[in-house]
Amino acid sequence: MAMPKEQFFLILISFSSLIYPSQSRLSYDYYSKSCPNFNKIIQETVTSKQITSPSTAAGTLRLFFHDCLPNGCDASILISSTPFNSAERDADINLSLPGDAFDLVTRAKTALELSCPNTVSCADILATATRDLVTMVGGPYYNVLLGRKDYRISNTSYVEGNLPRPTMPMSKIISLFAAKGFSVQEMVALSGAHTIGFSHCKEFKSYLYNDTHYNQRFAQALRNACADYPKNPTLSVFNDIMTPNNFDNVYFDNLGKGLGLLESDHGLYNNPITNPFVQIYAKDEKKFFQDFARAMEKLSVYGIKTGRRGEIRRRCDAIN
Repeated sequence: MAMPKEQFFLILISFSSLIYPSQSRLSYDYYSKSCPNFNKIIQETVTSKQITSPSTAAGTLRLFFHDCLPNGCDASILISSTPFNSAERDADINLSLPGDAFDLVTRAKTALELSCPNTVSCADILATATRDLVTMVGGPYYNVLLGRKDYRISNTSYVEGNLPRPTMPMSKIISLFAAKGFSVQEMVALSGAHTIGFSHCKEFKSYLYNDTHYNQRFAQALRNACADYPKNPTLSVFNDIMTPNNFDNVYFDNLGKGLGLLESDHGLYNNPITNPFVQIYAKDEKKFFQDFARAMEKLSVYGIKTGRRGEIRRRCDAIN
């Protein structure tokens, strides 16, 4: 007995949904119809915040890295801890993440909820705001695919071993990125994010007295700058002392002069595997920008959640 055509197609559709779970397709114009003012709202929020708090660009870029690398670009870093769960943002390496970056995402989310409720994910807000801020401070423009969903899980256990620490040997940092599918060149390009922002004295102070990789005058200046660190743990120094507020290639040039701030900065220059890329980027800003942009496009879709694997959070700091 032949099966009715309508029943056949119903079965075929049901079978297809088992093989290919319903997932939102990423696109550059994902919100063109559902939230046409998306880009305008992000740009206005980013501009206002960066003007009033110039450290926002570096802070948001760091927040984006710390969201993406452990478990994908899914806004899990934004979730607050509860009495029943210790979230990613409370892992020790994330405790120094700047409040301005979290505040920026909150402001953008609030404005977007008023314009197009329950439509734009926190993950897409963070990815797009990061790109716009990098561009604002002189960095390259790169494309950001949209359509991410927000993850419903965030736990400190995801973090340890999945983010590079300044004290890690360069070989371990290379392995960490390789495990996530990133080449040495992509890792070095992404490290160029240190061209903006600052680091707290606690992250490098112990190396200032016995690390011969520092320019000695620079080391003495850092010792002076961090002298009151025991009394004031918030003391910090710009990662790039030459052009701290500009996204450029001067960070790489600094490394060859002993002006790197962190142990991992010196590691980039002194490791024979990473040094050739440092040399290239120090001489050719255009090449650095091209490689950074490509690496950011790749990072921005790493481990993303789509379809039923995530949700659109009403608030970025809590699951629905």
